[in-house]
Amino acid sequence: MTTTAWAEQSLVQGARVWTDPDKTRLVFETSAPIGHRLFPIDEPHRLVVDLDDARLMTELPKVDLSDALLVGLRSGPRGDHHLRVVLDLKQPVRAKSFVLSPNERYAHRLIIDLTPREGAVGRRVALPTFPGAMPGRVGSRGDAPPAFVVAIDAGHGGEDPGAIGAAGTKEKDVTLAIARELARLIDQEPGMRAVMIRDGDYYVGLRERIEIAHGHQADLFISIHADAFSNPRARGSSVYTLSHSGASSASAKWLAKRENRSDRFGGVEASNTSDLLETVLMDMTRNATLESSVDAAALVLTHLGRVNELHRSDVQRAGFVVLESPDIPSILVETAFISNPEEERRLRDRAHQRKLAQAIMAGVRVYARNYPARGVMVDTSPRGLREVVIHAGDTLSGIAQRYQVSLRALREHNGLKNDVIRVGQVLSIPEDS
Repeated sequence: MTTTAWAEQSLVQGARVWTDPDKTRLVFETSAPIGHRLFPIDEPHRLVVDLDDARLMTELPKVDLSDALLVGLRSGPRGDHHLRVVLDLKQPVRAKSFVLSPNERYAHRLIIDLTPREGAVGRRVALPTFPGAMPGRVGSRGDAPPAFVVAIDAGHGGEDPGAIGAAGTKEKDVTLAIARELARLIDQEPGMRAVMIRDGDYYVGLRERIEIAHGHQADLFISIHADAFSNPRARGSSVYTLSHSGASSASAKWLAKRENRSDRFGGVEASNTSDLLETVLMDMTRNATLESSVDAAALVLTHLGRVNELHRSDVQRAGFVVLESPDIPSILVETAFISNPEEERRLRDRAHQRKLAQAIMAGVRVYARNYPARGVMVDTSPRGLREVVIHAGDTLSGIAQRYQVSLRALREHNGLKNDVIRVGQVLSIPEDS
């Protein structure tokens, strides 16, 4: 074999396996676009991947024993210049492959997705999603009232690490840790139930995250992130809701653009769109869902401000794809700046992760009291609601009258020096006046 022949080959420079509840994903990172063919072999079950004019420059990854589909990977030459990779399988699979062009993080990639050939054996069974009617939600004990369902979305994952701090902390790891802690707190709360959009190191497409929340009939969707900026001094927490009419600030616009590129890194095909979103998004800004989202965001932001500095003291708005659910109030929480060395250190700390989760939970608890799950009876009298989000037209005196407390008590309880309040502000109502 001549040196020239080797130089013309595509180099397989990296190989990775990701396992999620729906599929197993194999990723080859290559120096150039690569031709390939797939074909199955039975007895025993295998999938052969033939790569044209390719040379393996890395070790193949080891496969987790818990993977429902894969036993392992092996490779060998095919002819003089080609490469064959054999996937040893636990069961027959359906295989789908596609290629991705280079981006600022990865070279050329060949993606191979494996799913069970005979239904979702050992995998998550997909629940119905829009369009179409949803089955009625039921409690865990027959006629028990339905739980308030919170869908928790740990940002990024798998091929998409998200932002990376100076010390090497990956956003995807921080968001998963906080999401798991928040889920634990929600599941401990009477009348609440958490749904994890991802519960491992794998990527879920932005619109698939919405569909999973729909499938579980979530009452609230929370996407958890750790912000990054070119200036390492930027710091603090922020909470965002969806905007179709423009971002509330230049930084919000920049952040949404960066987060919306996640599918490019996660290996989701560009054609993966939803008819649901295309038909309803034009009306969403006038939907009560958005107002509820702002209320949830304001409550969470207020409680985050008690454990962490706030980057912005008001709720921000931007065009995040992951918040585009037409009927589930949705917020995106930027817990801190992972690009700030001090905040990166705190984000790695389990105790601080718990504090962030507890702050988010405190806001969720009040929101769930104000916006209960369908079919749940709650105390809707003024004294049944102990925190209120300020809307346009509200006055401090009007709120005092509505909740039957004195204006002075309301001021003192919230540390107000005068009667000026702002939209999105959260006021706590004193128990006694």
